[in-house]
Amino acid sequence: MEQMEKTIAIDNIHIANVFGQFDTNIKQIEKELYVRIINRGEEVKILGYSNNIDKAIRVLYQLEELSKKGEIISIQNVNYVLSLVEEDQEAKLRELYDDFICMTVYGKQIRAKTLGQKKYVDLIRKNMVVFGVGPAGTGKTYLAMAMAITAFKKNEVNRIILTRPAIEAGEKLGFLPGDLQSKVDPYLRPLYDALYEIMGADAFLKNMERGAIEVAPLAYMRGRTLENSFIVLDEAQNTTPAQMKMFLTRLGFGSKVVITGDITQIDLPTDKQSGLIEATKILRNVEGVGFAHLTTKDVVRHPLVQKIVDAYDQYETKLKKK
Repeated sequence: MEQMEKTIAIDNIHIANVFGQFDTNIKQIEKELYVRIINRGEEVKILGYSNNIDKAIRVLYQLEELSKKGEIISIQNVNYVLSLVEEDQEAKLRELYDDFICMTVYGKQIRAKTLGQKKYVDLIRKNMVVFGVGPAGTGKTYLAMAMAITAFKKNEVNRIILTRPAIEAGEKLGFLPGDLQSKVDPYLRPLYDALYEIMGADAFLKNMERGAIEVAPLAYMRGRTLENSFIVLDEAQNTTPAQMKMFLTRLGFGSKVVITGDITQIDLPTDKQSGLIEATKILRNVEGVGFAHLTTKDVVRHPLVQKIVDAYDQYETKLKKK
């Protein structure tokens, strides 16, 4: 089969973003599709075998569309578009382009970056209770927080309540100084970080002071009825079945609940079952409860995170077969 070349036009405003710093994005496309891509001003020349050239063109046009929507093109974007093009699924990307959740305090648009994340966001919009289950880096908590803040700003709810079980991740922290809030803050820090980025520190503190935002350990939920609230339970894989049942029965009128967790990172004692795993079995067919199962394809952190998660999955699969 003979090699050939094709030339396409990409808007000069977006070409630097599509190519990436030091042409990082283009080098990834060249590596995956065995093509050579050359920038000639507003024209881009692609050399290689016909089928691979066509795929490269489809990838480049999709990245240009992403750039037009204000996205800073990363290697993660490139790898995801490449995977969809290989599956002839890239047309579905328009669903991501045309839908964004909210803006951060820095003016950055928050939107689902994968089709799995888009399904997760849509389920939150449609259901009272949603379980977001998947590996690290899939945006489970961050997107739930963005949806909570959006609902709060639109006056759909009066309060945001964020909670997680106070379980140490494989190590004993021992005595922690300070008052009760100071002792539980280390467990809740990831929730604070997301709130600061999306809402801004000043707005967060102001709403905390007037009780519109509450960040608390799961144990604080016992005995309460949570109405007109958007409630996010993070790290739910570390709840016991009794804790999960207690939490789910707190739901009041006008409220929405999102429960996130990664069943591959359970820190409970080995003799205790995860409430998250049990709940996904018990509530699978309950109307009004939605389940989003995110995978390594939905990882939006550094590409190495996706490789690490895959490597651990393969290792654990081999152990189970022994």
